Formats: sequence, structure tokens, C-alpha cells
Amino acid sequence: MMLLRAVVTGAGLAAIWELAALAFDLPHYILPRPSQVAAAWIENAPLILRHAGTTLLEMLLGLAFGALLGAASALAIAHFRPLRRWLLPVLVASQAVPVFALAPILVLWLGYGLASKVAMATIIIYFPVAAAFLDGLRRTDRGWLDLAQVMGASPAAVLRHIRTPAALPALGSGLRVAAAVAPIGAVIGEWVGSSAGLGYLMLQANARLRIDLMFAALLTLAVAAIALYYVTDAVVRRALPWRPDTLTTDDME
Repeated sequence: MMLLRAVVTGAGLAAIWELAALAFDLPHYILPRPSQVAAAWIENAPLILRHAGTTLLEMLLGLAFGALLGAASALAIAHFRPLRRWLLPVLVASQAVPVFALAPILVLWLGYGLASKVAMATIIIYFPVAAAFLDGLRRTDRGWLDLAQVMGASPAAVLRHIRTPAALPALGSGLRVAAAVAPIGAVIGEWVGSSAGLGYLMLQANARLRIDLMFAALLTLAVAAIALYYVTDAVVRRALPWRPDTLTTDDME
């Protein structure tokens, strides 16, 4: 049912887009019609899919590295009190600097290949994962902590057996946000300097006034981002069977 609604919604938006472009007689180099975008996608499908594979690889690697670094930082901050004074400012500073300012530096240091794009995606993904997981670790139920203290549990045991399992739902929320923003880092890196990827393809198409191809690449990126989010959401749901979703489809209708 959800897939059917998505298809109907997409078809409705495409119909409105098509009619608006026809009604206002918009030039194809300003706003191509969905039919023109679809024709450009079919004509250039091998090219688009090849660049999409590069961008998707950058997104997946950035999500993996960003999630691992974010989770490790949150655990370190929660367990080692002295590190909080050092790592918390770094955690905030990682988002205080605009990503567009970091992209040229990363390209200069790491080159025009895959590494600079993965690093950019990692930086963007790092903060939501670390912040969400740390918030979950800091909000463990006080009753559980008091019981562990009475039983003589060490801080490491409390972190491993109580705080971390209790904070996994918060980590899942951070991973969902990270999956949604993963394309940002990859595409920004491709815009600054690259020779492959959907961001690179969009720039090349725009320079040649192939706006239909640019929109085809943009829609492909959107589909990849949506698919990554829903796959991440499904994995998180399956990994946390003891925390079922109480907001069912019937509740949202």
C-alpha cells in the first residue's frame, strides 16, 4: 500500500509538472518536461547508472565510516570522563565549519578520487550519529543504574550491559538521519572536484545546457537517497525487535 501511494503521488506530481511546463511554454533549458527527462534517462541509462554506482559507493562508505566513528566517539565520551572536555568541542566544531569550506581542502589533501568524497560524507554523517548515540547513553533509566551500583557493577560493565543496549534506539534514530544526509557529502565533494559520480554528471550536463540530463541525474540521486534511507530504517527495525514501532500504518491514516 505504501509503495502504491508513493507511485500515485509521484505520478501526480509529474503530471502537474508536465502541465505547468506546457501551460507556461517553458523552454527545455529552463525546466524540461518530465517526458523529456524520462527520454533523456532512457537514452543515457548506461552513463547515468555508471555514475550512480560511484555516488552510491561514496554514500555507503561514508555512512559506514561516519557511523563507526560517531558511535566510537559517543562511547568514549560516555565512558571516559576526562575525554568529555576534549571530544565534545571537536564534536561541535565538526559541524560549525561549513562543508563547502572543507570540500576544497579535502580534495587538495586526498585528491580527486574516491577518498575525498568518502571523507566529506563521513564528516557530515559523523555528527548526527555521535550526537544521537551520546544522548541515548546519557539518558539511561536511573533505576537500572542504581540496581547496577547496588550489585557492584563496574563502569565498563554498566556501559556495556546497560547504557549501550538502552541507547541503541537513539543510535538507530541517528543512523536514519545519517542515511538521509549521506548524499550531501558525496555530491558536494563531486561538485568541487571529481571525474565521476552523479554530482559530476550534473555539472557537465548543466555546462552543456543538457538540463534534461541534469534532471535525470538529480532524480536518480533522489531515488538512491530514498532507497538508502528505507534500507537503513528496515535494518534498524530488524536489529531492535524489543522496541517495536507503535506508530502503525493505521495510526497514520
